[in-house]
Amino acid sequence: MYGSLYDELYRRIDDHPLLARKSLTEEGIAKSKAISTQLKFLQKFLNRENVFLEIGAGSCVLAFEVAKLVKQVYAVDVSQEMTRRARYPQNFALLLFDGCRVPGDARGVNVAYSHQVMEHVHPDDAIEQLRSIYECLLPGGTYICIVPNRLNGPHDISKCFDEVATGFHMKEYTTSELSRLFKSVGFSQVASYTGARGYYVQFPQFALKILESLLSALPYALRTRIGRAVPVRLFLEIRMVGTK
Repeated sequence: MYGSLYDELYRRIDDHPLLARKSLTEEGIAKSKAISTQLKFLQKFLNRENVFLEIGAGSCVLAFEVAKLVKQVYAVDVSQEMTRRARYPQNFALLLFDGCRVPGDARGVNVAYSHQVMEHVHPDDAIEQLRSIYECLLPGGTYICIVPNRLNGPHDISKCFDEVATGFHMKEYTTSELSRLFKSVGFSQVASYTGARGYYVQFPQFALKILESLLSALPYALRTRIGRAVPVRLFLEIRMVGTK
């Protein structure tokens, strides 16, 4: 169902931002703030001998850039429309999946990564997807998961008419909720990073959880007003790194 849904979305909305990113030239990619910011953060965890897995690779532009830095890249997505390309790097493999179970070809992974993906997956499927990513990783491997925070959401179209995500975001999380899920599937260590523009540092999760607890006690209008303003917004964005 995920594949059919997103294929139809990209067919109907031919000026979707992700489709525009797919057609970026090398010069355009180099100037893209969205790509450069992700790469700056990812480089903390990558080396030439790594096998890299991106969940929800979309346009594959980021995965192509990572392919220049590692031994092998697996890009996994649900959409044929979005991922269809004429050429791929030699050390790159595209794998279509059902949105839950990562294909068996993606094994021996050192670093797995998803950016704004988990919130698009039904909660029942999200835990299965997380468990599947864990199984792909080598011992000591890491999964980097970036999602918006429920407490200053919704972050999809429903922000215009609802207090809870009810659009393409099936469920938005807090640091506390996501940390519990990571630990429930077996991750031995779970860390959070905060910062901006590609420059991020590890930040104590207990402090983020205290901030979330204080915000959650506030009325919705006040909570979102505070949560969407800098610098609170920067602390709320979830950048979680689980180590197997």
